[in-house]
Amino acid sequence: MDLTEYKTSSTLVYDGKLMKAWSDEVRLPNGKTAVREYIKHPGAVIMLPLFANGDTILVKQFRYPVGKTFFELPAGKLDGEEPLEQAVQRELAEETGWSGTRLTRLAEFYPCIGYSNEKMWLYLVEELLEASAQTDHDEFLEIHRMPFGRAVAMAHGGEIDDMKTVAALFFGERFLKSKT
Repeated sequence: MDLTEYKTSSTLVYDGKLMKAWSDEVRLPNGKTAVREYIKHPGAVIMLPLFANGDTILVKQFRYPVGKTFFELPAGKLDGEEPLEQAVQRELAEETGWSGTRLTRLAEFYPCIGYSNEKMWLYLVEELLEASAQTDHDEFLEIHRMPFGRAVAMAHGGEIDDMKTVAALFFGERFLKSKT
């Protein structure tokens, strides 16, 4: 069975700084029509910084849509046609004050397929060097350096409940175990 839905019309309902929201009419596999509302997102990178001693960096920040403060791995949206590795270096330096000389792409995934086309690319960042942290004017973060194993345990225990961070930590854990 072909499960594809085909767009018959599309309306931009919100054109914001970060994202655009659309309302499309689609033809369903059974020939009927339905409305699909979704957000177009430029994509993002998520970084798993790993120091030589096994520490990583989490940032803690308040997320307005859910009214809660979260532990997260550093991450950020792509700027236009910016190469992924450049976005990794830019966002890691902006949020944490670190950069890395060895980048390994671990995964790519879609974090919210029910309402957005956002795609994220996960990079392990090693051989870390101090850089200058320059968060955006509306971004307030606390930087937390901790053993990677502790961060993974926090995810397993529910203390980290941001899905991109949970997924990234589990991908990282699997990758690092495969290297030993």
